[in-house]
Amino acid sequence: MREIPDEMATRIESGAATLCHVWRLSRRDGVELGFTDHDRDLTVDGVVCRAASGWTAGAAESAVGPAAGSFVASGGLDDDALTEDDIRAGLYDGARVALWRVDWRDPTLAVRLWTATLTRLRREGQAFVAEMEGPLAALERVVGRTYGRDCDAILGDGRCRVDTTAFPGQTCDKRWATCTGVFGNGLNFQGFPDIPGDDFLTAHPAGGGRHDGGSRR
Repeated sequence: MREIPDEMATRIESGAATLCHVWRLSRRDGVELGFTDHDRDLTVDGVVCRAASGWTAGAAESAVGPAAGSFVASGGLDDDALTEDDIRAGLYDGARVALWRVDWRDPTLAVRLWTATLTRLRREGQAFVAEMEGPLAALERVVGRTYGRDCDAILGDGRCRVDTTAFPGQTCDKRWATCTGVFGNGLNFQGFPDIPGDDFLTAHPAGGGRHDGGSRR
């Protein structure tokens, strides 16, 4: 639950003209930067938030419940804030960003509006656009392997272990029959060829042969 100081809540409700936005950006290497849409630099919790960066809030999507939410901000590129070399080097990949509403006359009066992870920082002319996603986005990512009939390894990688020099120009369609028949690599097959699929729903008892519960292959 968001806690808002009583005095700050009063100023927000009154529509005070002394409120501005402040972004706090924390890189994974420990560097912290601050930006504001106020016309002067502000110091918030010991971090100088630069006004010259031109950071402005863009589109935002959020919803009540487990939705991840997405946010966009933009600003200018300059040597004292976000540099093109640092962006190209990936120093901002995965950075944490927090947006605050601050009273510029007394920066100790502040309320955090949201936090997000920087997912993409792209250049547009002499400016940048920062794309971010909310903290619940981590719950939407697939973690671990998924079970399927086809192999999920890449031909020749450490899991597949096929010597691709022995099969020049050969591709793999990830099927068990190809793995065993073409490459003779069934031992390293990274799929589950006997897992039931849609065809299992239409399968019917066999009229002959062995009925010992073994593989249907």
